[in-house]
Amino acid sequence: MSDISLESGNAAIYDPRKVLQHPEFRVLAEGEKPSKEANIAAFYNPAHEIHLVEKPRPVPGPGQVLVHVRATGICGSDVHFWQHGRIGDSMVVSDECGSGHESAGEVVEVGEGVTQWKVGDRVAIEAGVPCSQPSCDACRIGRYNACPEVVFFSTPPFHGTLTRWHLHPAQWLHRLPDNVTFEEGALCEPLAVALAGIERSGLRLGDPVLICGAGPIGLISLLSARAAGAEPIVITDLFQSRLDFAKSLVPGIRTVLIQRGSSPKEQASQIKAAAEVPIAVALECTGVESSIHTAVYSMKFGGKVFIIGVGKNELVFPFMHLSANEIDVSFQYRYCNQYPKAIRLVNGGLVNLKPLVTHKFALEDAVKAFHVAADPSQGAIKVQIVD
Repeated sequence: MSDISLESGNAAIYDPRKVLQHPEFRVLAEGEKPSKEANIAAFYNPAHEIHLVEKPRPVPGPGQVLVHVRATGICGSDVHFWQHGRIGDSMVVSDECGSGHESAGEVVEVGEGVTQWKVGDRVAIEAGVPCSQPSCDACRIGRYNACPEVVFFSTPPFHGTLTRWHLHPAQWLHRLPDNVTFEEGALCEPLAVALAGIERSGLRLGDPVLICGAGPIGLISLLSARAAGAEPIVITDLFQSRLDFAKSLVPGIRTVLIQRGSSPKEQASQIKAAAEVPIAVALECTGVESSIHTAVYSMKFGGKVFIIGVGKNELVFPFMHLSANEIDVSFQYRYCNQYPKAIRLVNGGLVNLKPLVTHKFALEDAVKAFHVAADPSQGAIKVQIVD
């Protein structure tokens, strides 16, 4: 969070000012070609600019690992920080800030005391690093996503993992099996988001499920819900092309195209007709008020609407419909304890993430990649930068 103290703990270790005030830090001129050994990264700033920077190659200290980042996905939050400069009141871009938190790579150097990793190991990078102190209630009970001292790389002010050389605590890396690619390893981050939603929603084998939104998180939630045994699955979106993509991923699903101008109750009638059975769980992946309403009106008595998507600070809910139908509404904040599960599911072939990567760019072309990711007309599902 933007108001976190940078004077102690992990925040001091990963203090962004160490990079910004370093004599080697500079913004590259447009069109400048950096060397292959330069530690370049994609940064955004309060002026809503996205550009490449060159920064020092870090040296691992005790308990740290230097990773050559080989693949990083561009998340919707990365685009939002670039274009809007903030998410809510606590995550605000106030200076140059490095992007990216969906990453995997290769260990190139280890610091003192690191015994579990060696040079050449392939790893997925869990971007949220909590304090892990016994005095922290969230960390002590294992819900470390609520740690008030968490350093989440790419959430301002902390620089992200969309860089060539990234320094990371050894205990927050996860080993990639030989048959899991760097691209799949990077996608384990959004998969962790979806798996946290599946787990907290209480979805069970055979549950009829509605998924609202066929963007990257909606599509990964679709793959996860299918792996969890949901049936039938109905997925909605405003764009037919995304619904067609969803059906190519999971041919047995039912799709409903949301028509602009139709009411949530009208849309819910279409969804219920498509499902043909009462829907038990909705995974709402848009955070849009009208979509949440549609999910609510689609639920059976006693159903659950689980909101994964991020929305405005304040939203209006159909309170009495929820109350009179005992529909539960729940939320999530990032994820915890999901990375090992995500890697197992990919390694075991239960979740196939490969088709989601529709565009790849070299690290030197990261700015171009951001523009593609931000332009719906480009038809991108997941844009990745590889190095």
